[in-house]
Amino acid sequence: MRCLPGGGLFFLALAAVTVAAVTVAAEPVDWSVAQIAKLPASEKPVQLFNGKDFAGWEGQLSKYWSIAEGTIIGRNTAENAPLASTYLLTQKKYHNFRLIFAGRLVESEMHTGIALWGKRVEKQGDPYSYLGHLVMFPSGYGFWDLYRRNLIYRDTEGRARKAGKQHDWNRMEILAIGNRIRHVINGKLVADWSDPKPELCQAGPIGLQLHSNNVPQEVQFRGLILTENPQDQLITVIKD
Repeated sequence: MRCLPGGGLFFLALAAVTVAAVTVAAEPVDWSVAQIAKLPASEKPVQLFNGKDFAGWEGQLSKYWSIAEGTIIGRNTAENAPLASTYLLTQKKYHNFRLIFAGRLVESEMHTGIALWGKRVEKQGDPYSYLGHLVMFPSGYGFWDLYRRNLIYRDTEGRARKAGKQHDWNRMEILAIGNRIRHVINGKLVADWSDPKPELCQAGPIGLQLHSNNVPQEVQFRGLILTENPQDQLITVIKD
């Protein structure tokens, strides 16, 4: 069994727990960590989130982001709703990578997503907005080019919507190599797209999105296992 540098398998509580008025539904074993055993031998897994604090991350931490039971929580009230989408960003930049994580939309019907291949920008007074690519889920699935081309890939066949869960945990893999992005949701490949403008696919921070809104909303992320320069193969697809 392969283990993470500086850590190993960790176990979450079997029952749902409530911390600071935020409910986190727990699984017996963190799914993302369990996928490490499936990685090609050449890939070295790194845990982007240590489960305890925001070491290696930046964003409007005290305003929108918190941690409970090994889970990153992005949350706003109607009173402090972000005017522009705000992001929790890795301090390190990445280009070719595999990201394995679970994501959950808890409150509101607005999508969230994973930002990549871009850079931090200030929008509507928020210094932690993002210009670059966005892999969206759940609600609106597809790929968005933030503050440039807008929608660049749409889930026209409904594969993502069929595989995804609106208000429960979605187990996901993103494989980003060169100018190609593949997205797996709950064992199903739902998107495989190559950007016709590879010059826009440069190394950048990975961002967790809390979308602009005017109502209360909450998103949750856990796992966040990353490998750089991965093999050109998916590891979480479940064959029918």
